[in-house]
Amino acid sequence: MFSRISTLFLLYLSSPPTLRSPQESTSDHDHHGDCSSQCNTGPIQCCDSVDKAGSSAVSPILGLLGVVIQDLNVLVGINCSPISVIGVGGDSCSATPVCCENNTFNGLIAVGCVPVIINL
Repeated sequence: MFSRISTLFLLYLSSPPTLRSPQESTSDHDHHGDCSSQCNTGPIQCCDSVDKAGSSAVSPILGLLGVVIQDLNVLVGINCSPISVIGVGGDSCSATPVCCENNTFNGLIAVGCVPVIINL
């Protein structure tokens, strides 16, 4: 438990002092096709969990990192890692694949996430 708190604190110290509130997408498009067309903000992320910023699971982490998000309905990914190409070279996601606007916390959290539907 102490190591997770110290990791959060170190990430907080190395993070930018402010984090803009991500814009929510108003698009109802399904995400199909190749990976590059699904995520224009960087690689698709594979997150252990994804929940709203105001949830009891996410809110304390955001507080420890000093992240202020205006819209508590924005999706935040927890413990995320990038996926370069789905299904090639062993890169796969058994958790939640998402496309996120802000992943500046070394994978601990990713803000402004949108679920990605993967069709293999």
